[in-house]
Amino acid sequence: MAEEAPAAAPAAAPAKAAKKKATKPKKAGPSLGELIVKAVSASKERSGVSASALKKALAAGGYDVDKNRARVKTAIKSLVLKGTLLQTKGVGASGSFKINKKADTKPLKPYCCKTYPRISY
Repeated sequence: MAEEAPAAAPAAAPAKAAKKKATKPKKAGPSLGELIVKAVSASKERSGVSASALKKALAAGGYDVDKNRARVKTAIKSLVLKGTLLQTKGVGASGSFKINKKADTKPLKPYCCKTYPRISY
């Protein structure tokens, strides 16, 4: 019995043209960060606005908070890291927040990652 060479593989099909993904148009209107800053600045509370009151204000303004819960949390955290908001109580995206009057000061840089910001006592 003579061994036969394996049959040559059929020629590879020509590469298909790459499909272009349809990009979604950006929604017109303010970003979530701008909505949060507007809601906090509209409040007259001396100690700041709580996170739950902030979510209620966003929902009253027409933003779907239940659907975008994670986006609201990350937006609050990023505004605190940038120095736009001051966190008066709590940790992370919970607690109370107010507008930072001293916006000229640099925010504290995180020492390992964004989730654990450096805390000054």
